[in-house]
Amino acid sequence: MTDRLLRLFLPYVLVSLVHLALLVTGPAWAVTATKALLMPLLAVAVLLAVQPRRDAPVLLLLLALAGSWAGDILLTFPGELWFVAGLLGFLGAHVAYLVLFVRLARRAPGEGTPTEAAAGIGATKRREPWPRPLVIAVFAAWYTGFLLLLAPHLGALLAPVALYGLVLGTMAAFASTRGALVAVGGALFVVSDSVLALGRFLPGYEFAAHDLVVMTTYLAAQGLIALGVVRALRAEAPIPPAPGRPTPATAP
Repeated sequence: MTDRLLRLFLPYVLVSLVHLALLVTGPAWAVTATKALLMPLLAVAVLLAVQPRRDAPVLLLLLALAGSWAGDILLTFPGELWFVAGLLGFLGAHVAYLVLFVRLARRAPGEGTPTEAAAGIGATKRREPWPRPLVIAVFAAWYTGFLLLLAPHLGALLAPVALYGLVLGTMAAFASTRGALVAVGGALFVVSDSVLALGRFLPGYEFAAHDLVVMTTYLAAQGLIALGVVRALRAEAPIPPAPGRPTPATAP
């Protein structure tokens, strides 16, 4: 991972830390303002990291961040309708992530070294886009248990929450096929949304650091997924050097 790539993601990391601190100290308007900046900053980092690429994987990643940004904004408003609207924003984000992970798995070279991959060696050993059975079992167990726990308290929101949980768990399972960063990011998304849903729907489920846990895991999830996908895209098609910068010589 290059220093330049890390520097591109630094504004997102810094504003994330400021936002998390403001969750503890306030004021509320600053919490809302910094939250609105987070996904745009991550999108800018992605665009700069993969330029000049604007192909389907890049657009899917940006679409996922846009859906997440819409969800972030909509969930700041009180009321059930705003909650459902925010849920739809994140549902769209997870669908975009899911399609992205499947596309990347089908495009990925074999499991050899980067040099072998660049040379096309092992191109027939393409990684399957399907998660391992154990991963599927883990997320299926999470989904079943979570729905059984919350169903008595969801009322009219049972169907949308059940659909959202199904898509979220599927996205996280497929994230496990895209390397460690994306896999951890997908799992953290499940943790974040689980804590959020328990706090909203389960009577008596309260603890002082609830919002801090939700946002810490959420911001880490988004950052890890974006960084993991960017690294995969850069490895698949190395970004050309900036104009005026000499290109390293290669052996004839």
